Amino acid sequence: MEKIKVLLVDDEKDNLELLYRTLRHDYLVEKTTSPLEALEMLDTKYFDIILSDHKMPEMDGVEFLKRSCELSPQSVRLLVTAYSDANILIDAINEGKIFRYLKKPWEPAELIMVMQTAVDFSKLKQENDRLIYDLKKLFSGTVNAIIEALDAKDSFTLGRSRRVTMLSMLVAKKMNFPPEEIGKLELAGLLHDIGMIGVSEEILNKIEALTPYEYEMIKKHVEYGVRILEDIKQLKEVIEIIKTHHEKYDGSGYPLGIKGDEIPISARIIAVADAYDSMVSQRSYRQGLSHDEAIKRIELEKGRQFDPDVADVFLEVIPEAIKYLDEAND
Repeated sequence: MEKIKVLLVDDEKDNLELLYRTLRHDYLVEKTTSPLEALEMLDTKYFDIILSDHKMPEMDGVEFLKRSCELSPQSVRLLVTAYSDANILIDAINEGKIFRYLKKPWEPAELIMVMQTAVDFSKLKQENDRLIYDLKKLFSGTVNAIIEALDAKDSFTLGRSRRVTMLSMLVAKKMNFPPEEIGKLELAGLLHDIGMIGVSEEILNKIEALTPYEYEMIKKHVEYGVRILEDIKQLKEVIEIIKTHHEKYDGSGYPLGIKGDEIPISARIIAVADAYDSMVSQRSYRQGLSHDEAIKRIELEKGRQFDPDVADVFLEVIPEAIKYLDEAND
């Protein structure tokens, strides 16, 4: 069984050697008296456990452990300290993400016990990370299967969900969305038309203009999409985006008739991307518009169908998007 890798950091050589002698038989241990050197080591090597002294001249242990989070987020962090001030320990937990602290002077048996607890935690964390990765992979495969089923049902929308997602994410990144929100937007973009699975193929593939009744059936795809996903509690916020992506900025959209900032910002982004892709796409009953004509219509609908700020960002990023799509189609 592969040994656990441990990095020891202490500016006092005697203390460092004592730590090293206590742990070297059970662990693969590397050591340094310099927090800066330790950060360089973390840039190229992975350690399961990082144990640092608190008071050091180059950089204190809390600051070092805080910076180590960026280089090695999966490592378990331990702090050795002579202080028991609550504010210091709270700072170490919040900023340095420490798992446990060891109070000086420590006994070898105490160090060994703390290390074993850290090892158990590290193994549990790695197992959880593997499980989360497997679940994400499974979920990603399910999403792709749904999108492919939707594309197979309506050949005119082939690739549409991915195009709308790409356009939406470009806007979100330009608007400095945090990564977590971009992740939700990506899922919402991929699944925004999932409810079309519940709409009759006869209506989807109709060559003539839709009747008012048939248009109402098309509009029900929002309701169908919510029904399909509503039992997945992890998608609560994503479902809210899907539910509102056909709302209009002036309140004339569906299904709720909400307006302005009442509409989630991600739904307002998808609304512009979805409308653009719909306008330029060829359909059974009409030719697609040119890029320039679609842009004119978006300009015209700012403040009515579209959030004007979102529309402005969309118009700013669309040249980059067109270039990307052209390269992908070559």
